[in-house]
Amino acid sequence: MNEFTPIIEQWYEAHRRELPWRDTKDPYRIWVSEIILQQTQVKQGYDYYLRFIERFPDVQTLAEADEDEVLNYWQGLGYYSRARNMHAAAQSMNGTFPTTYEGVRALKGVGDYTAAAICSFAYGMPLAVVDGNVYRVLARYAGIDTPIDSTAGVKLFREMAEEFLDRQQPALYNQAIMDFGALQCTPGRPQCEACPLQDTCAAFREGRVEGLPVKQHKTQQTNRYFHYFLIRQGDHTYITKRTGKDIWKNLYELPLVETERPTTDDPTEVFSQLRSSIGTTAELDIRLLRQGVKHVLSHRIIWADFYEVRVPEDAALSLGDKYLKVSLKALDDYAFPVLVNNFLRKYL
Repeated sequence: MNEFTPIIEQWYEAHRRELPWRDTKDPYRIWVSEIILQQTQVKQGYDYYLRFIERFPDVQTLAEADEDEVLNYWQGLGYYSRARNMHAAAQSMNGTFPTTYEGVRALKGVGDYTAAAICSFAYGMPLAVVDGNVYRVLARYAGIDTPIDSTAGVKLFREMAEEFLDRQQPALYNQAIMDFGALQCTPGRPQCEACPLQDTCAAFREGRVEGLPVKQHKTQQTNRYFHYFLIRQGDHTYITKRTGKDIWKNLYELPLVETERPTTDDPTEVFSQLRSSIGTTAELDIRLLRQGVKHVLSHRIIWADFYEVRVPEDAALSLGDKYLKVSLKALDDYAFPVLVNNFLRKYL
């Protein structure tokens, strides 16, 4: 075995984080933790994991749940397709989690990394995991500047990960290298001066730590302009579920007018669209509550304005079937995007 592997494992034994999904061989619970942590830091995902497992302790419970409830328990984590895929995958299992790599890999929303993680942690299969932390550690240690998002890079790092893998203790090694990347060899301000790999790390020796790993593609972000309306009619308001191939699929939101550009100086067009969509001749009391709220997604930047619209209780609205009239007190029963949920929590 190379010197890299035992050093990483010794470091892990001294610095490992005590996490609930590490105290189990249950593939279901490991799967839930891995899906939560795909786009979420441990400190944020920890409490979500505990709540999710308490409500959905096994495959069957999750499979039998309503999707709206699953999304509600996921609310605030973002990347909601993860929750939808988990729910669909649970429904495909017939109550039993797969026990082969092929079976795990075939689950909706599970890729090579997640399948390897589940199978090594739950079943002790000698499979190397390669995630962002692993890419960073290996790129720096070996001084590799091949882009990690290139075909050649993916192949090279996969081969290196397999070479370093401790085949007798794959779970230990995989946990070790991921924790090492998360705590020691971090993206910014890595702790190189106290690193046990310092003597053999190519990036440290060559002064290239901050420049590795290399990515060849930068994410292009586009701006979108949302104008939300909290329609208050007595103790009730109106919400709608997002459908179609767009962000936040199957989450709820307030009535929305989207424009191609900001309308800070003249919201007349927005108000006109609102009045048309709710179909009333009643006098509306509209006031701006928040303006220019920035919400960053992976490929988009949302700029949101929030308005309150007070409508007489006896006014007739023609919102159509897509809108639900709900009690303000019942809003917690619905899953909203973080942007909308944060607004509702502040103002209600």
